[in-house]
Amino acid sequence: QVQLVESGGGLVQPGGSLRLSCAVSGLALDTYAIGWFRQAPGKEREGVSCIDDSDNGSYYADSVKGRFTISRDNAKNTVLLQMNNLKPEDTAVYYCVAGQPILSALRLSSAYNYWGQGTQVAVSS
Repeated sequence: QVQLVESGGGLVQPGGSLRLSCAVSGLALDTYAIGWFRQAPGKEREGVSCIDDSDNGSYYADSVKGRFTISRDNAKNTVLLQMNNLKPEDTAVYYCVAGQPILSALRLSSAYNYWGQGTQVAVSS
């Protein structure tokens, strides 16, 4: 059984940082693309950052480039998202995902088979 469990969300002031973590079980993470999506109230789900199985191809939403960094630890089956200089518009539920998309589909939510339950990030003063 595949499970993805996110942690690390919370309330932070604008300009602050958070590190999201996703513990993955039931699959060999080094053979999967991984990523983070988010959904804010009243908005569509959007891709935040994704990286392919070899860590050679990556995607970052324009709104987070230079502020967010995705990484993985295959030995620990963990996916991380370091978020710096957070803004109120980053407020959303963040979801960890795993799948085997082709490179051109890396940013598409439909390309990912496995999803976590989500963790809430709130950026507010």
